[in-house]
Amino acid sequence: MLHLYEYPNSVCCQKVNLALVEKNLKWESITVNLGKNEHYSSDYLKLNPKAVVPTLTHDGSTIIESTLICEYLDEISKENKLTPGTPLARTLMRGWSKAVDEGLHDGVADISFSAMFRERMKRMPENRRRQRFDNIGDPKRYDRGKTTFEVGVRSPFVKYAVYAFEATFRKIEKELNDGRDWLIKEQYSLADLGLTPYLARLEYLNLLEVWIYDRKNTKNWWQRIKTRPSYRKAVSNPLTKDEIEEMDASGSKIKNQIALIKDELQAGKLSM
Repeated sequence: MLHLYEYPNSVCCQKVNLALVEKNLKWESITVNLGKNEHYSSDYLKLNPKAVVPTLTHDGSTIIESTLICEYLDEISKENKLTPGTPLARTLMRGWSKAVDEGLHDGVADISFSAMFRERMKRMPENRRRQRFDNIGDPKRYDRGKTTFEVGVRSPFVKYAVYAFEATFRKIEKELNDGRDWLIKEQYSLADLGLTPYLARLEYLNLLEVWIYDRKNTKNWWQRIKTRPSYRKAVSNPLTKDEIEEMDASGSKIKNQIALIKDELQAGKLSM
C-alpha cells in the first residue's frame, strides 16, 4: 500500500499527487501540518530526516525527494508511462527535473515567502517565530529564510529566483517552437509534470504573466497542462477559497517589484 505524507498546498506534494493521478494509482494521504511544525516531530523525522514533505512509504520502504518519488511511481506501474522510451529522451527529461530541483524549487519558495509567508511570520509571537528558524537546521535554508524575512522582495535570493524562472521560460519557449505539444517531443512526461506545480504557484500568486505574457508557445503549453484531469484533481481542486484568495492578494502586492527585477536582469542592470 502506498502512503503519502504531505501538506496540501505544497508544490512538491502537488507534484507527487500529479504522478499518482496520472498513473491511476491508489494511495492513502496522511497530512503533515507544516503550520503546526509536525514535520519536526520525532516520529516524522524518523521517516524523513530532512523534515520536509512529501514522504512516500510503500510496503515497508520509505522514499523521499519528490523527483525520486515520481520516478519510483512511474517504475512500479506500467500504466500511462511518464518516462520516455529512449535514452536520449530520458536524459532530456531529467534535465528539466534538474532545473526544477536546482533552481525553481528554492526560487518558488523564496518568492512565496516574500509574498505571503513573510507576512504570516510577522504576525507570529517572537518565541514561535524564533522556534521556526531554529528548527530549520540546514544553514542554506536558514540564510534564505532569514534574509527573505528581513528584507522581502529585496532579498538576493528573490533575485536569484527571478533569474531561474526567466532562464527556464526562455528555454521552454525555444523548445516548443517546433510545434510540439510537450517538452519531450514524444509524449507528456515527468518533464511537464514536474514543472506544473511551480507554474501553478506563480499563477495563483498572480505572477505568471510577468514571464509568459509575450511567450505564445509557453502560454499554449500551459493551457494544455491545465486541461488535463490530473491538474484539477492534484492542484486546483484541493485548494480552499481562502488559500486561493490569500495567494492572489499576496502576490499582487509584489507583482510590480518582481517585474522590475526581471526587466533589470534582462537589461543587464542587475548582476548575478
